[in-house]
Amino acid sequence: MDSTQLLPVASTDVLRVRTSAKWRDFPGDVLPLPVMEMDYEIALPIREKLMALINGSDTGYLGPMPELGIALSSFMKKRFNWEPDPERVFTCTDVGVGMVEMARMIVQPGDGIVLNTPVYHNIGNWIDELKCRRVDVPLKRDGLHYTLDFVGIEAAYKGGAKAHFLCNPANPVGTVFTAEDLGRIADLAKKYGVAVFSDEIHAPLTYNPSSYVPFLSVSETSREVGICVTSASKSWNLAGLKCAEIVTASDHWTNVAKAMPASVHWRASLFGAAAATVAFSCTDWLDSAVATNDRNRRYLKELLDTQLPQVGYRIPDTSYVAWLDVSALNLGANPAQRFIDEARVAFNPGVHFAPDHDHFVRLNFGTSQEHIAEAVTRMASIAG
Repeated sequence: MDSTQLLPVASTDVLRVRTSAKWRDFPGDVLPLPVMEMDYEIALPIREKLMALINGSDTGYLGPMPELGIALSSFMKKRFNWEPDPERVFTCTDVGVGMVEMARMIVQPGDGIVLNTPVYHNIGNWIDELKCRRVDVPLKRDGLHYTLDFVGIEAAYKGGAKAHFLCNPANPVGTVFTAEDLGRIADLAKKYGVAVFSDEIHAPLTYNPSSYVPFLSVSETSREVGICVTSASKSWNLAGLKCAEIVTASDHWTNVAKAMPASVHWRASLFGAAAATVAFSCTDWLDSAVATNDRNRRYLKELLDTQLPQVGYRIPDTSYVAWLDVSALNLGANPAQRFIDEARVAFNPGVHFAPDHDHFVRLNFGTSQEHIAEAVTRMASIAG
């Protein structure tokens, strides 16, 4: 990884005229580091593919695109030694849509769905959309290292939960679950009749790819009880293009996917599917993104140790967000708002990810080191 070329970051002037949520949600004097978008230029082959579609006026609805499943399968085989069947790859708008629409096929309003906080806040929103009950089994915490609570998971399964929305790897805490962890979940799910929906959108951003284990690669049992929903959107910075993939590995779940409304496919974007197909072959660009983020996650640690040693931070094993314990700064019940109001820097409030983590914030370090340094400087300015 050390020899991989680092990605250039767009200048602040260029970033400020972007129209994505990250750069439009806050006033111009606020440094925005919440929304999970990287500030890197996207891979050239992806840009060329999109321009070819535009130049050819190929801007219609998404039709059959078997090459997407083939590209996904090839990438997963090379990266994680998992080779999903391209015939069992289904398109949808984004990971949230894939999780909800597949779950909608098996749950009823009022059913319990397990989640593990702190976790990506929209997982709870997806459960609410299904009119199901959130069954929270919080991650166990050892300092700032979070792991699964199997006693709690088994109790939730035994208590009648219908499904488990698993964030694998875990956002925002940066944990990569082991094969043993995932195998235990699969075995418990089979024992109690629970369906496991594995959100694997952050997998390509794992710093040590050999440490990451796709849920459906673990065992015959995991393939029997689980589905995977993933996307190129986080790892190649394509969220606005709107395409994700539902992956099945059993006849049962394949038939469930085929029985979803046809609109699940049609609502995805032709641009998104074409870009994702190209993205899964852009491994050099991905390696550069991971190398850049690797440098940044360590640089943030150096800055905090020097300027704000009272802030708790465990260098994450995956992705480009830092989970920061700012309780020692004594900024009150809503430190994220204090940072915006007084330091003009924006993070995600920790309470969005877990109700008992209001003293945390999530910082996006998928940006320039200048922005990271400025963020820490602004934090320190109100730390007292």
